[in-house]
Amino acid sequence: MLDLIDKAQVFLKPEHYRSDANGYTRNLIFNAPDESLSLYSLVWLPGQWTPVHDHGSWGVVGVIEGVLEERSYVRLSPDRAADVDIELVRGGVILLGRGAVTSFVPNPDHIHVTGVPHERTRAVSLHLYGRMMSDFNTYDVAARTRQRVTLAHNES
Repeated sequence: MLDLIDKAQVFLKPEHYRSDANGYTRNLIFNAPDESLSLYSLVWLPGQWTPVHDHGSWGVVGVIEGVLEERSYVRLSPDRAADVDIELVRGGVILLGRGAVTSFVPNPDHIHVTGVPHERTRAVSLHLYGRMMSDFNTYDVAARTRQRVTLAHNES
């Protein structure tokens, strides 16, 4: 990922920096033919956040512009297959500036929310996943539920 960050200006095209005022933007850079690997650029305008979610895959994230904030959650309820009665509590907060890299594995879960607060500038990050990231689980912390949702992205 460090090499990708260093070479981002070489391989990223203008369409990889697309953004949308309505929410963070996922721009597909690469998808392996067998869908075992995918690479995206995500563009975060001030005030844009993901829902609370997990990926169901390993992943590596590197920041190429701005500061990305990740707020983690810890699942206390023991039944990892359940979609209801899920007890989540807030974990730590990580600030990822330009050149920072973080990684995660889905064992048992990697539940978090990621984004950019209103007072910060745009952030751009590279996300490498161990599958085609076309869906993920979102969590409603107050309702104690989880559901699988389909994710949209821009093709390159």
